[in-house]
Amino acid sequence: MAEIRIDKYLSVALGISRSEAKILLKNGKISSDGNIITKPEIKVDEAAKVICQNQVLSYKKYIYILMNKPEGILSASTDKRVKTVIDILPEDLKRTGLFPVGRLDKNTTGLLIITDDGDFGHRVTSPKSLIEKRYLVTLDGIVKEEYISLFENGIVLSDGEKCMPAKLEIQSGNTAIVTIREGKYHQIKRMFGTVGLGVNALKRLSIGKLCLPKGLKEGCVCELNSEQIQKIFQ
Repeated sequence: MAEIRIDKYLSVALGISRSEAKILLKNGKISSDGNIITKPEIKVDEAAKVICQNQVLSYKKYIYILMNKPEGILSASTDKRVKTVIDILPEDLKRTGLFPVGRLDKNTTGLLIITDDGDFGHRVTSPKSLIEKRYLVTLDGIVKEEYISLFENGIVLSDGEKCMPAKLEIQSGNTAIVTIREGKYHQIKRMFGTVGLGVNALKRLSIGKLCLPKGLKEGCVCELNSEQIQKIFQ
């Protein structure tokens, strides 16, 4: 295992700033393998047994969280006016540097990944990755069979920009599942806008082969393991 400065270890493990970590160290609240540590520059093994006021800590370099995003919550790290997806995380999962991977609109619900791993976030959102994303769409009118071929051939948006081929599966009169491999601004709303339909509700069901767990209620989260993370890129 790699070694890491104790102040960084505490910042990650406790979700606090390094300044706050230094105060804990200065006050003699931190020990590692039975030894009190007071200096922030001291390095410890990532697997070391670090104790803060009788609490055994664990260090994770990065964290990967799946949220069933509720309506009305902003996909952002911070906002002074509106609640964000970071604000509604359980306290034990909060840490510095968290951000949503591939934003969902404020009123869009469903699968959202939150992490502090910038390289991972870039891989997921990069247009070159061509990762499929599936959405359940509720519209204000009837979805016609003829739209399927339009989506397959690549919808041309009102500004002349052409979308990549997408898959449209009609579920009922006004609901459909749409699969896209890119993430243009308000893309699904704009795609249906070309055929005169408005989107009443939008829910993301999957990213790659990683699906929204059926029993996960809106606003709830679960941590992802390495196997689940790999499903995104399959």
